[in-house]
This record gives sequence, C-alpha cells and structure tokens, in this order.
Amino acid sequence: MTDTHIGVDVGGTFTDVALYTENDLTTAKVPSTDDQSVGVMAGIEKACEEAGISPEGIDAFSHAMTVSVNALLERNGAKTALVTTEGFRDVLEIGRQARPDLYDLDAEKPPALVPRKRRYELDERATPDGIERAVDEGEVRALAREIDDGVESVAVCLLHAYAHDDNERRVAEVLREELDVPISTSSEVLAEFREFERTSTTAVDAYVTPAIDSYVGRLAERAEKEGVPVPRIMQSNGGTAEADTVREHAVTTTLSGPAAGVVGAGATVENEGGLVTFDMGGTSSDVSLVRDGEIERTTSAEIDGLPIGTPMVDVNTVGAGGGSIAWVDSGGALRVGPRSAGAEPGPACYGKGGERATVTDANVVLGYIGSETALGGEMTLDVEAAHDALADLADETGLEDALEAARGVYRVANANMARAVRSVTVERGYDPRGFGLVAFGGAGPMHAVSLADSLDIERVIVPRPAGVLSAFGLLSADEKHDAVRTYRSPLAEAEPTEVEAVYSDLEDRVRAETATGEPGIQRAADLRYVGQSFELTVDVGGFDAAELEERFHDAHGRSYGYRMDEAVELVNLRATATVPREAPRVDYAGGGDPVVGEREAYFPDAGRREATVYDRDRLAPGERVVGPAVLEQAESTTVLPPEWVGTIEADGTLVCRRED
Repeated sequence: MTDTHIGVDVGGTFTDVALYTENDLTTAKVPSTDDQSVGVMAGIEKACEEAGISPEGIDAFSHAMTVSVNALLERNGAKTALVTTEGFRDVLEIGRQARPDLYDLDAEKPPALVPRKRRYELDERATPDGIERAVDEGEVRALAREIDDGVESVAVCLLHAYAHDDNERRVAEVLREELDVPISTSSEVLAEFREFERTSTTAVDAYVTPAIDSYVGRLAERAEKEGVPVPRIMQSNGGTAEADTVREHAVTTTLSGPAAGVVGAGATVENEGGLVTFDMGGTSSDVSLVRDGEIERTTSAEIDGLPIGTPMVDVNTVGAGGGSIAWVDSGGALRVGPRSAGAEPGPACYGKGGERATVTDANVVLGYIGSETALGGEMTLDVEAAHDALADLADETGLEDALEAARGVYRVANANMARAVRSVTVERGYDPRGFGLVAFGGAGPMHAVSLADSLDIERVIVPRPAGVLSAFGLLSADEKHDAVRTYRSPLAEAEPTEVEAVYSDLEDRVRAETATGEPGIQRAADLRYVGQSFELTVDVGGFDAAELEERFHDAHGRSYGYRMDEAVELVNLRATATVPREAPRVDYAGGGDPVVGEREAYFPDAGRREATVYDRDRLAPGERVVGPAVLEQAESTTVLPPEWVGTIEADGTLVCRRED
C-alpha cells in the first residue's frame, strides 16, 4: 500500500486520525468542529507533528464524515424541489402502508423531505415497455419558471424512468439550462422499480448534494493549501471514491463514518464464527455483522424514516454514546439519549459548561475513567463536575446518591446497546453466542465486556487502534462502485443476451467511475419467489438460470430456514467494481512496566473493587491481564470486570474471555 496514508473520521464529538508510515501507526483525536473541515485539518496537523513528518509528506488521504447524515437528522439540508409525473406528486407523503407504531394513536410521521408546495408535475408517461407520451420541452421550461428562486436543488423522478429514461434525461437537460442548481435524476441515482423508494432516494440525494459539494470542496481546498492530497471519501457501501464522484452522488455518503468502522473491524480481527461490530462514540452506538469474512450489506436502509435504496453497510444505530444525556421521562423512568451533549459543551466532566449528566460522566463516577485520564491524549477531566451532574440526576430520580445514578445510567445505556445487538442477531435468526464482539470507538471498550456478559457472548476483541478504528479502517478500504438496473422476468424465461447487455452497460458505468486501478467486477442479481414482496441478492458468475435458481434456493434457506417449491423471479441486476487495497501491517512490541496504579471502581455484578490500571501500549504480546482492571490508551479505555481475562495478541489486539 501507499507508504504514507492518513485516514480521518469525523464523529459527533471527536475527529479521529490514523497515520500509517512504513509499518508504524500514529493516532490522534481532536474535538469535532461545526465546520468539520477545520477539525479534520487540525487532526492531520496533530498526527503529523506526533509522527515527525510534514503534511506535504502524506501520499494518500481517506476521509469519512457525517455531513449527509447530520443534514438528514437535523433536517437542515438544501431547499429541494421535486419534479415528477402527473398524478404522482404525493408519493413521498403517501409512502408505504406499513406503520411502525400500529397501535399508537398519537404517532406522527416525519414530514416529507420535500414539502408539497415544492413538488411539481409534468404531463408525460412511460411504462415498463417504453415511452407512451414524450415530455413537452416547453412545459418543462414553463415549470422551471415556476420553481421558487430560493430552491437550492432539484430531484427529478418520473414514472418508470428506471426502465426508460428518455423523458427524465430530457427534463434534466432543460432544467440544467434554466436553473443554476444541482439536478438529481432517479435513473442515475437508483435505476430500480418501486416508486416510493426510488423517489425517496433521489430526493435524499438532491437534499444533501449542496452540503456535500460545499464541504468536500472546502476540505479539498484546505488540504491542497497544506500540501495534503485531495481526500478520497468513504461511501456507505464500505468502499472509497474520488471526491468529485461523491460530489455528484452525494446519497452514497449517508453512512460514511459507520461503514469505515465496520471495514476496520473486518480488516483487523480474525473471523472465527463471525463478528458483531460495536462502535460506541460520543453521540451514538453502531452495530453490524461480519459473517463468513463478508461485511453484511443492505439496499433497503432507512435514516430517520427516509428509505434509501443505495447499497450500504448494514448498520443499526442507537442514540447511546459517551455524550448521550441522561434524563427522566414523564413516568419517572431513567432514560439515556438520543439527545447528546456533543463536543460543545460536551459532558459535564469536560469542564466546558455542560451541566447535564451523560454516559461519560457516569463512567467517571464509576471509576472507569480516572481524574488523571486525558481524553484524546490531552483533554483533562473535571471529576467534581461529573459527580455534581450525577448528584443532580439522583435528586431528580429519587436515587440514593451520584454512584447509584451512575449505575443506573450505565445499565440503561447497556440495555439500549444490547437491543441493538439483538436486532442484528436474534431478530435475524442468529445466535449472538456464536459471535465475537469487536469493540471500538472512544467508549466502546469501556462497555463491551458488560454488554457481552448480558448477551452470553464469550469473546470480546479490542483492536489496538480501537479508539480510532474508523479512521484506521479508511487505510484498508477498497475503492468500490455500484450500479443497478431493474430487469423483471421469470428467471426461467430471462433472455441471456438481454441480461448480458444490461450487465455490460452496468459494468461500463462502474468502470468509468474507477480511478485507482483496474477493478474486479462482481455481478449479482436480486431474486424472489413469485408472489413475494422482497428480494435476496445472489452472486452471479456467467448467467445460467438453473444454477442461479439453485443459489437462490440455498440463500433463502440460509436466511429464512426454508426453501419453497415455487417459481423464481428475476428483479434487479447489479454490478460492483472493486479495486482492493491491502490492509496496513503495523509492528507491535509493547514493553516497559504496564502497571500505572490502582483505582477503586464499581462493577455491576461485583460492587466496589480495587482495579489495577494499565498502560495498554506497554503490554507485550502474550501478556495476560486479570480483571478487575482498567486498560488505558490515549483514545479509549477498556474495562475488564472480575472473572474476565485479557490476552495481548501478536499485533497488539486485546482478546477478552471469561475465566473458567
């Protein structure tokens, strides 16, 4: 791989950096900033200073960010208009019949991303078989004059444009002539059937495009000014792409940061029996699966109620991070998150004016984080402020004291995260006891062993760069591009020459987007039994209907536990271009006296105990640590309860198991 490569991941509270130089790894953590590019460059400067190199010496720069997902969650994206076929103006509002809160009489749907007054109709019509009524160019120009001057982006999603996009392409051409704003078309964003999902995905792309374009442009300028290469951007699918590519396909960045963490876990941990990845940062916790060496991916994700159909790493997110605020609901129950103290003012222990108790404050009171601990290697803690915040929470909840309140916050946060783990294991038919739990993020290793205990998971793995694993994952992320097109046919009747022609077009598209080398191409198909509503994605070699049908039967049996004696339907064809990147290999030796002291800590099942405090970076390969213990690093802390033992592997990975 490149000699000097830097990865930077922006989180809600901290910006993480991993700098790789000839088998050596330098990590850094700095507070995130409102303009994320400012914090990114500060992190690069800090890592370069610690490594003793100049920013001009960096050969490659990979970046994961939260710009898109923040715009969606905070609803502060672009003022967007939608142009669609006459009669389909309200697709975004109608959505699907399924209701997540079926018996909640007060349930409210989130507002449509594009309000009705900015949704426009055109008198045109396409069917799956072809164009029935061509679009009138004059009508499009008249419509352009109707669009509000304040509109910052336009989504175009015409009926059946996934099959025949002539009308949609012409509408986009005219709008680009008439309007000086980005235009997103469904045939370019998501060439699949299902009007609601396709319209939603296209609207999301339009909604976040101006923010991504502006941010990536600013970051590229700042980087070039410091002599740093223009960044490659992590996409939701777990692969990177050129900055200019994601500026044109902004929807592909919605889960940029969480995807980098899963890639990092898959690249650093042996895959015995599968892995549950557990990333707990300052704002949220992200959970995903790695099975049979492959990261689980999906094409049917939702973010804040908004369906997004582009391929992405299958991540379940809950609002329980180190900065998550503890509060009391109307029934008097203690709750944690999803509100977060963020980086400013942050938890009370940061000493920046925060007064509300957070998970990090609870960890301070429990003794997992000591008064001498420097978060990110430099931020000292105000322990008294943490105790005051938890004492206030105790008064509010009627608990005995700050310690009892801290115990409650810790247990509630762990319960939230346990539900997230069950959602990707038990609810999908997998027994979590057969998986290892990979813990990372600034707060993940602090909660991981207790979380594993509650789920009967026997093995917890904490990679050496756990506190910045998402940034480290960027160093090994492949370049990856996806394309899809709907091709509906009974599988037995699919015409091989037509299928081959569609695959050829898809492959041309993903090859054209590839920038770093000759890609490998993987073909796949979405299939289902006739009458089913949802599909399974199956790998395709050369197109052989009988062989593909058998693969589908096998995949259905693995996913749902049964096969059906029904005809199989072909729905979508997919192509993925991948340029693999070699994972960095970092030398590790440890050395020196690892014991730095003792600290009284509280453990849920053992009460108050004296815990040995270790400098984890001094632990040599093969050394065993017996709990209760606290293992500190600059970017994260691992808590090892009584009856658990940790062993340092050759690469510095900590593997924790319950003592027999």
